[in-house]
Amino acid sequence: MRLLLVEDDEKIASFVKKGFKSEGFAVDHATDGSAGLDMALTEPYDAAVVDIMLPKMDGLSLIGRLRREKVMTPVIILSAKSEIDDRVRGLQIGGDDYLSKPFAFSELLARVQALIRRASGAGEPTRLTYGDLTIDILTRDVRRGGEKIELQPLEYSLLEYLMRNAGRVVSKTMIMEHVWDYHFDPQTNVVEARICRLRDKIDRDFTEKMIHTVRGVGYVLRHND
Repeated sequence: MRLLLVEDDEKIASFVKKGFKSEGFAVDHATDGSAGLDMALTEPYDAAVVDIMLPKMDGLSLIGRLRREKVMTPVIILSAKSEIDDRVRGLQIGGDDYLSKPFAFSELLARVQALIRRASGAGEPTRLTYGDLTIDILTRDVRRGGEKIELQPLEYSLLEYLMRNAGRVVSKTMIMEHVWDYHFDPQTNVVEARICRLRDKIDRDFTEKMIHTVRGVGYVLRHND
């Protein structure tokens, strides 16, 4: 999952970035509204966390501009303000949820995950299943053929991305942009290395191999019907 954080408070931004990265998110950070708008208009994000009080462009103006440009990335608004009218204005202008500072990271994480599920059309279901491979999104429990598989956070994020695109070839660039928080560098082999480790855990003990390399294109999660 790829998240955009627009927050000018260095301590809060560091706290939020660390938390989401530990949960396997790729996080892009903008310190002012103008930069955040440029990033949101040009890059694909699964969700955005936007502060209201920002330099150059406030958060509500940013969200309003996104909605006018038909960018429907789910947005949760952060603000030190707790008045009802601020919450109402934020939601009316196009925000999807509102969280007042100070906040617990666990609550922010849960709200962002809920927004992503709703936006993807997943609704209430919290389990991804493909063949004999299953992921419980809430607990991050991964099983194949009923056997529990232990994954590191980045491995889990990579598998979840492949699961959400099961049967579809995804390029290295797409993987880098959705699983890591920086743009694809053709000189790096980080994707290949992580795929290799994930394949070892997912496919090693099974006759049917599910993670396939499409030479010159990328990777695909596929199983025999």
